[in-house]
Amino acid sequence: MRAFQLLLTLAFALLLAACGKPTAFQGSDISGVSFGGDFTLTAQDGKPRKLSDFQGKAVALFFGYTQCPDVCPTTMVELKDVMKQLGTDADKVQVLFVSVDPARDTTAVLAQYVPAFDPRFIGLTGSQADVAKVAEQYKVIVQQQGDGANYTVDHSAGTYLIDKQGKLRVLVNYGAGSAVLTHDLRALVQE
Repeated sequence: MRAFQLLLTLAFALLLAACGKPTAFQGSDISGVSFGGDFTLTAQDGKPRKLSDFQGKAVALFFGYTQCPDVCPTTMVELKDVMKQLGTDADKVQVLFVSVDPARDTTAVLAQYVPAFDPRFIGLTGSQADVAKVAEQYKVIVQQQGDGANYTVDHSAGTYLIDKQGKLRVLVNYGAGSAVLTHDLRALVQE
């Protein structure tokens, strides 16, 4: 009987330890970093939106621009695929696309581009200064290349994942694929 009680106590201790075990992300776990946080930009419908408006959902935050030839549309297609893979959990996720090219990415342009990937996705823009402030807040590097109407914008290409409490948790590097994004978003939704 005493051995049974000892075994039961040990099993209970292991169960408690497993409950407190941190989530194993496939992207880079950046929980506890001192950057990120709330911000306000203008959504594709012309209304101001805060990151904190989406508390209660996991957020995939991507910085890009609509005239990007490769990284941005590839990432948006991956995020569309992620939403399909998540099934009903997709309702607990918000994808936010922050334009790093506010001069060309007006709300009207974002309203055409972003929902074309998934109608639930939201595009955000603002003044050059507002966008630069948010990019700096998230340690995103943005640099215009070239002059005139056909310039390109070099920018950091990872996707940030934010938990339901609004805390920055994961950075998924460009090229990691939709399976990594799906795994980590599902983990955040289920926390």
